[in-house]
Amino acid sequence: MSDSSYTDGTAAVSAISAADPIRERIAQAVSDVRSTTPLAQSFTNFVTINLVANAQLAAGGTAAMSFLPDDIVDTAKIAGSTYINVGTLLPFYKDALADIAPKLQYLGKPWVLDPVAAGIGKTRTAILQSFKTAPPTVIRGNASEIIALDAMWELGANDGAEGETTRPAGVEAVDEVEAAVDAAKRLARYLAQHAAGGKGAVAVSGASDLVTDGETVYRLPGGSAMMTKITGAGCSLGGVTATYLAVAEPLTASIAASLLYNRASEIAERESNGPGSFQVAFLDALWNVTAEQVAQSEILIG
Repeated sequence: MSDSSYTDGTAAVSAISAADPIRERIAQAVSDVRSTTPLAQSFTNFVTINLVANAQLAAGGTAAMSFLPDDIVDTAKIAGSTYINVGTLLPFYKDALADIAPKLQYLGKPWVLDPVAAGIGKTRTAILQSFKTAPPTVIRGNASEIIALDAMWELGANDGAEGETTRPAGVEAVDEVEAAVDAAKRLARYLAQHAAGGKGAVAVSGASDLVTDGETVYRLPGGSAMMTKITGAGCSLGGVTATYLAVAEPLTASIAASLLYNRASEIAERESNGPGSFQVAFLDALWNVTAEQVAQSEILIG
C-alpha cells in the first residue's frame, strides 16, 4: 500500500503507492466531470461568486448560482450537488439557509459546506449551529474554521474528548492544519452518520491539505502560496468540491478537488507574474491539468 514511511514532525505518515485503488477513483472522478459536465449549484459569497462559477466551469462542470430558498431546493432536484458558503453574510441568509438545509436532507441530496469565518458573530454562529440537525455531506474549510465548527457542534463530548478551541481571525486560519485533525475526524464521522449514503468527508486547506472520512487521514502536499493572494481561492475550491461530489463519493471528491487545485496552482505560479495573471493562469490550468496528473499526485496517509 505504501512506498515509504516517515514522520513529518507531528504524525507518522506513509506515501501511498502508484497502484493504490484510490488513485483510480480520483482519475475516474476527474474524467467523469469532464465527460458529463455535472451541475453543482451554489449559494455562495457574492464577493467571490464569479470565481466560484468560473472554476467549476474550468474544472469541467456546470454552475448555477442562487440565493432564493425555493430556487435552490427545486434546482437541487436536478443538480448533482449543492455548495453553501456563509461568507459575507446578508440579512436574509439566516432564514434562507435554515430553510434550505433541512430540505436538502429530506431530498437526500449531497451538499458541501464552507464555514467561512466560523466563530465570528451571533448570526454566523446561529446559521452554522442550525446545520448540525441537517448536516452537509462534505465540509471544506481552513483549520481554524474546522476547529471552531467542531466546538460549536460540541462533538468532542461524543468521543469522550474535549473539543479544541480557537480564535477567529476573519477568513484566515490562525491554526496549523495538524491542529485540526481530531476535529476533522469527529466532524467527518458525524456527517457520515447523517448522510443518505452513509459517507462524509472533511477537507482542511493549508500549507499541506488534509482530507478525512473520519477514519483515514490523507495529507496532500504541494500547491502555491499565491492562492492566498487572490480572493475566492477557498470559496472556489468548495464549489469545485461540489462539482466532484456530483460524480463521486465524498472522500474521493474532496481529495480530487484538492489535488486538482494543488497541481493547477503550481502551474499557474510558474506561468504568472503576479495575482492578476495568476488568477487567469489558474483557470487555464484547471482546464488543462489531466486526470492522470491529478491522480498521480503525491498522497500521504497516516
